Amino acid sequence: MSESDKKWACEYCTYENYPSAIKCTMCRGPKPFDNIYRIHGDKTAQPVDAGGSIDNKSKAKCHCNSCAYVNTCTSCLICNPLSENNIQEHMQHPRISNTDLTQSVRNSSQSSALINLENSRKTSQSKWICQMCTYENWPKSTKCAMCATVNNQRPQSCGLIMSSPERNLDNINQDDRYQNSIIETSQNNLETDHKLRHLRRNADWNWLNACVGVIEGDPNPVEAYLSSGGDPARTLTASECVLLNRNSAFDVGHTLVHLAIRFQREDLLAVLLSQIEGSGSGAKRVPSYVAPDIAADIRRHFATTLRQRKGSFPCHYVAEFPNFTLPAEVDTLPLTIQEQLMSELLDKDVQEELEGADVAVINWATGPGGSSRLHALWNRSAGDCLLDSVMQATWGVFDRENVLRRALAETLMHAGHIFYPRWKEYESSHASFLQYSLEETQWEEDWSSLVTIAAQPGASLEQLHIFALAHILRRPIIVYGVKIVKSFRGEALGPARFEGVYLPLLWDHSFCTRCPIALGYTRGHFSALVPVEPLLSARPRASLLPLVDRDRKPLPIHFLTEAELGREEAILHQWMDVSETENGILVAQQSWHKRPLLVAQMCEEWLNHYRRLVQMTSAPFFRPVPIQDYSSEGDTDCE
Repeated sequence: MSESDKKWACEYCTYENYPSAIKCTMCRGPKPFDNIYRIHGDKTAQPVDAGGSIDNKSKAKCHCNSCAYVNTCTSCLICNPLSENNIQEHMQHPRISNTDLTQSVRNSSQSSALINLENSRKTSQSKWICQMCTYENWPKSTKCAMCATVNNQRPQSCGLIMSSPERNLDNINQDDRYQNSIIETSQNNLETDHKLRHLRRNADWNWLNACVGVIEGDPNPVEAYLSSGGDPARTLTASECVLLNRNSAFDVGHTLVHLAIRFQREDLLAVLLSQIEGSGSGAKRVPSYVAPDIAADIRRHFATTLRQRKGSFPCHYVAEFPNFTLPAEVDTLPLTIQEQLMSELLDKDVQEELEGADVAVINWATGPGGSSRLHALWNRSAGDCLLDSVMQATWGVFDRENVLRRALAETLMHAGHIFYPRWKEYESSHASFLQYSLEETQWEEDWSSLVTIAAQPGASLEQLHIFALAHILRRPIIVYGVKIVKSFRGEALGPARFEGVYLPLLWDHSFCTRCPIALGYTRGHFSALVPVEPLLSARPRASLLPLVDRDRKPLPIHFLTEAELGREEAILHQWMDVSETENGILVAQQSWHKRPLLVAQMCEEWLNHYRRLVQMTSAPFFRPVPIQDYSSEGDTDCE
């Protein structure tokens, strides 16, 4: 290669640039003076001395219009290449050919593009950020291009008009590929702003505000969206995700339920699920949602009551035995308020299924001389319904922090050698009844699977886990459930084996309480069954839970050994206070206990909500319009 075709090394970063480059591509440093003349192929040119003069007398000299520096007629060594005014002056110089002039103009265009790029970068750095949506706007814009918020950050008195990058780039040579990429980027930004303005004008802001409200935990925009008839199953589109401008939070296809689950908004999730699943009209208003701070204190208190037994049976156990019941003040409310309270508290689908004429699992023997009436509390459907129902039946809250699940998993892990023999014998008897058997490796695999799912939040639990929970609670658990699991279409899927009595058989009966709790099971879902406390004037000693079904067949006792079979009634009397009603129904007594202080405060705040509703519908706030009879004779304009 000839010397004029060789690349020149930058004095600052040693990057080798092409001969036509007048500035370093890497660090923007100027080209050395001794290489400037190689642009025109003049090998006889002499370098510029310290004074700026040129030794070659044959070289024509000219003054740069920008900095008045004495240069050759090719380019200015101090500021920029030839300007448009200098080109006309140097067209008459005999030493400059048309090729040289074209090359100089091209270099001038390239340098102008680079300079305009720097100006655009400076301009972009001076963009103002919207305080409402954090969108970066051009300095000349008076309102945010995203949300139309007025720019309050602009200076009040400023006579300078900042140049627009689009206007500066209009004068760049279109043949330069680097310049074309800049123009294309600017045009795309302009088109993007127009598209965003169009999307903003046509957007459903009630829906978008509801999405933001779920993330921020604000129920007001969510309730406003649902009350206006919004679809809770609506999904986000690509254009709506662009408007929300939070790629880490919003994805295409997500619904409000997805967002509530992802950001653990349990209160809002309950509202959304109640709208989708049809488990009641309007939002659910359980006591733990009305008083969330007190509910959190109850969960923390429950965690302090958990202990772990030392010795050969390292099982977790609780130190307190509360029973959650509905306050007696519920029956004192007006009938319309009672209906609203029950619709916002209970799961009507579960209640109807358990009370159905075909099944009649609960409340089939209520009344004088019968059992107490049970109500199915609404429960979450996120996969932890068994643990939530147990916590509701005892403390009136959900197991949101998975405290009870962790205790269950650690119990099966550390005390599994005690539970495993009884579980295997119980399952083997059912297997032999169905005429099949398993090898020891298969039993171990099934046991390992049960221990594993106990530690996974959201995983469905089995009979063994209810049996272990009875030991953790140190009390009997009675499950009233359907015998046949049906699909949503009413098709029979198979028998359900959850119904029955679960006793803490591995403990000594003196170490446990004789007061049971009741749960309901319907189609893979558990619910807490609680009674309403009667008034003080007619309060019995305890509520009554049937130990037989509607056909007077005894409920099965799960996980009994072969030696214990045949002594079911004696075992029930050993673990619970069992009696017989006037109608001859075998029942277990659930004694009344004074509520813990935190639970009483939570119930009081929950009742205060409905007491305020009673006040709003009674005098002096509500006054019916009197009906008056007017005569057609002598009516005045005032009348």
